[in-house]
Amino acid sequence: MNYNFDEFVNRRGTYSLKWDGAEIIKQFGITDRYDEDTIPLFTADMDLPVPQPLIDALHKTVDHRIFGYSVFPDEYYQAIQHWFSKRHDWKIEKEQIIFSPGTVHALNVAVKAFTNPGDGVIIQRPVYPPFTSAVEGNDRKVVNNALIADDNNYYTVDFDDLEEKAKHEDTTMFILCNPHNPTGRVFTEDELVKMADICRRNNVVIVADEIHGDLIRKGQTFLPMAKVVEDSSHIITLTAINKTFNVAGLHCTNAVITDEELRGKFSTEMGFQLSSPFAIAALISVYNDGDEWLEQLQDYIDGTMQFTQEFLAEHMPKVKTYIPEGTYIMWLDFSGYGISAEEIHDRIYNKANVILEDGTMFGEQGELYQRICTPSPRPLIKEALERIAKEFEDLK
Repeated sequence: MNYNFDEFVNRRGTYSLKWDGAEIIKQFGITDRYDEDTIPLFTADMDLPVPQPLIDALHKTVDHRIFGYSVFPDEYYQAIQHWFSKRHDWKIEKEQIIFSPGTVHALNVAVKAFTNPGDGVIIQRPVYPPFTSAVEGNDRKVVNNALIADDNNYYTVDFDDLEEKAKHEDTTMFILCNPHNPTGRVFTEDELVKMADICRRNNVVIVADEIHGDLIRKGQTFLPMAKVVEDSSHIITLTAINKTFNVAGLHCTNAVITDEELRGKFSTEMGFQLSSPFAIAALISVYNDGDEWLEQLQDYIDGTMQFTQEFLAEHMPKVKTYIPEGTYIMWLDFSGYGISAEEIHDRIYNKANVILEDGTMFGEQGELYQRICTPSPRPLIKEALERIAKEFEDLK
């Protein structure tokens, strides 16, 4: 089946945070302006239709007409095992899988299960803001192992700094984002092994957020950390269908924990959790029959990123950008304009009426950056970029 990702599906009036959540978006401090002409490209969900097998599975669930408490059938676990074996050559045992109603929820559970108040938790800024809130919101301390950017905004790990911070007796956890949000790095096997070894030597538990692992550029290879290391007993891997298949509203994350003791502590802190019949049916359908759609989606996103880079090079050459190795996020460097973060924000959010995400939300390293989520119809991306370019014409 061929999918038309250029089709614009109107999401207004469908309870969409992105398109209907004006008041919440303003409360979050993302923007002061939000009206019927706003183009929101700030949140990591897609404005693109989901796979047909998923739609069929959800219709079948609706047609049953009863939506009671639901259990996880063997098919649920088999679908997860099938997907990761086929796409990532990673063998997962059924008992290693623990359901969570969301990735951020799982992060908070892990922090509470494996650290104590006052402990240090390593994150790598600039990074997804809920990493910070999962640490500070649970009375732990952020320990920033900042990624290092070269002149082309290619980010790498500061291993000396990571080792030094992991050695501290109060540092007990490292939250890894791979593929990394917002820089788009897909870490290599060598990088993953080095990070894992440092943490193992220093008794630091790793929570590896790998929910963007299927959203990588053609020609790139994503490697789950727990697969490439010899000893994965200190690693908790978070996976999800939410980003890959645009079902964030169904809240379906799975933790993979190979170590029995870690698994027991995580499960105890998580407590008894059930899912909805919709999330269960969704996961089974996409992991069994979502390959064709995902291949087309990857081609489309790759094309959109190429278009975005070329547009900016022609119309806003002072913006430094690059095509990331993974995710559907682009990390745009506006420092070449020589203006403040506040003025960059005003020109984009208030004057162009486009909502991106200010880089400062990802840490101090992102002060003059903007994050744009690209999985929208390309004509919509084009309109948003044209509006932004117009507001920066006087600074050429």
